[in-house]
Amino acid sequence: MVRYRYLKGIAVSYHFFFYYFQWIAGRKKIDREIPYKVYIIFYKLQEVSMKITKFTKALLDFMLWAGILAAFSLPVSLKILGDYFPEYRRYYLPLLVFLFLSGIFAVLIIRELRSMFRTVLASDCFVEKNVTSLRRMSVYSFCIAGLTVIRLFLATTPAAMVEVLVFLIAGLFSRVLADVFDQAVTYKLENDLTI
Repeated sequence: MVRYRYLKGIAVSYHFFFYYFQWIAGRKKIDREIPYKVYIIFYKLQEVSMKITKFTKALLDFMLWAGILAAFSLPVSLKILGDYFPEYRRYYLPLLVFLFLSGIFAVLIIRELRSMFRTVLASDCFVEKNVTSLRRMSVYSFCIAGLTVIRLFLATTPAAMVEVLVFLIAGLFSRVLADVFDQAVTYKLENDLTI
């Protein structure tokens, strides 16, 4: 793959300099197994990286479908929770609306992550599409934080307060990362034009 060309380049450079320095040092016996072992290490790293990539793709796919299932099973879930928490029974309809909208925004965040991951698999990360995805993810995160703040007035839980902080930080992080990616895309386009 294209993204592993740097690892191969490092291995080839190491191979060249290893023999060169042994020749300069005047060593009579050159150990030919060391460069081979370096190649093996880099290929093992490549295999591990591919396994992590496949696992991440499978995890994102699972999270998308699990999020859709969780969002559409909310009417039943809230009725069951209403047996244990009276606030969920008392404010059933408003909580259902807020939680459903939060679930939809969470699914949209995962959809944008999957879209960005496709560009990673294609070895073309610094594109305008990823900047747009990151900006959308920041808006979705701020929407979830806002909905959770409103929901705090109906059913206050410590987890909901933590959720507000987590999604505010995620929104800020996505926004800053979008600006960084935007600069990287600009530099990449300028670099492509000079070549």
